[in-house]
Amino acid sequence: MRAIEKENESLKGVLPKDYARPALNKVMLGELIDLISGIALNEDGDKSKDILGRVYEYFLGQFAGAEGKRGGEFYTPRSVVRVLVEMLEPYAGRVYDPCCGSGGMFVQSEKFVEEHGGRIGDIAIYGQESNYTTWRLCKMNLAVRGIDADIRWNNEGSFHKDELRDLRADFILANPPFNVSDWGGERLREDVRWQFGVPPVGNANYAWLQHIYHHLAPNGTAGVVLANGSMSSQQSGEGEIRKAMIEADVVDCMVALPGQLFYSTQIPACLWILAKGRSNGLVKKTKLRDRRGQVLFIDARKMGQLVDRTRRELTDEEIKKIADTYHAWRGEKDAGEYADVPGFCKSATLDEIRKHDYVLTPGRYVGAAAQEDDGEPFEVKMARLAAQWRQQRAEAARLDAAIEANLEALGFSTPR
Repeated sequence: MRAIEKENESLKGVLPKDYARPALNKVMLGELIDLISGIALNEDGDKSKDILGRVYEYFLGQFAGAEGKRGGEFYTPRSVVRVLVEMLEPYAGRVYDPCCGSGGMFVQSEKFVEEHGGRIGDIAIYGQESNYTTWRLCKMNLAVRGIDADIRWNNEGSFHKDELRDLRADFILANPPFNVSDWGGERLREDVRWQFGVPPVGNANYAWLQHIYHHLAPNGTAGVVLANGSMSSQQSGEGEIRKAMIEADVVDCMVALPGQLFYSTQIPACLWILAKGRSNGLVKKTKLRDRRGQVLFIDARKMGQLVDRTRRELTDEEIKKIADTYHAWRGEKDAGEYADVPGFCKSATLDEIRKHDYVLTPGRYVGAAAQEDDGEPFEVKMARLAAQWRQQRAEAARLDAAIEANLEALGFSTPR
């Protein structure tokens, strides 16, 4: 480990050096070394990096599951990260995460570029993390994949010591901790980042949104995972900040996610997609359409499949459906024509949002899913259902009488 650190300046002081501890099982450690030695590190570089990366990601996921609530501090479920990456399409430019955990957002961004025929060197990665152990996990996660990145650590965090103060990123992907109440907001009342209003001391959600928007480049796009309460809360001025953001036309899309996606919490979550320069913007050197005065709402709450008793994941097809809908709506080339789908997606105007008092919950806008026509005429169906209801009411009365008779036979009479 010391030899690796000596050859890689960015890993100095990061790698663990406790493999000589008496408590470690020597046989298991030897078997682990044999397994790792079997990966041909020098022969097939890209393949070996991918295998090591997948092993590392697997253990991060298992660790997060075992840690329960604390697991959410460093690990965002892969399917959630993939939704953000597929929606934002970080092909080229600066990618930033102000609370980067173990670096999952960066890994998926690099994979996206690779899978879509781009060059890995086309994106530059920046991040910040306040937990020292998590920062080390991130540095190791990126190192085993050969990803160069500028990841900063300080224990004060992005709000109080913004290490990348002058950075303006083309893409920001973030999963901040939900509803943090002890973020020290009372010391930041006059901060330049609070463009849309001073966030409440008791909840950091709107501080994160504004910090992230502040760091966007002129045509930048951000995807942020937050608790569902952020879409409708009126407490401590949050409603006014949300109103100011909507009126300033910075909210591009809102996605309601299914429950049980996270290791750390059962709180339902949503995605905020923020954008600067919504009059155009470029994706793959293609100009997007003017989306000012509109917000796309996607209700994905019914999506996802259970992978164990407590946790759900989005399938590849579901991720593609969400991303394709967003791409078509913002007018990407070859993305097809966008159309509202009752129960799933709706392109709403600012006037419609004003009528809903600036609440951004997708369910309010997408309406109910269209019901399939079963071919039975309405009059026939109503007559059948009415007859069924009368039959069930008569059966209920018969059962009540039978129960009453049994009680009386046992010497229990009900009061009249």
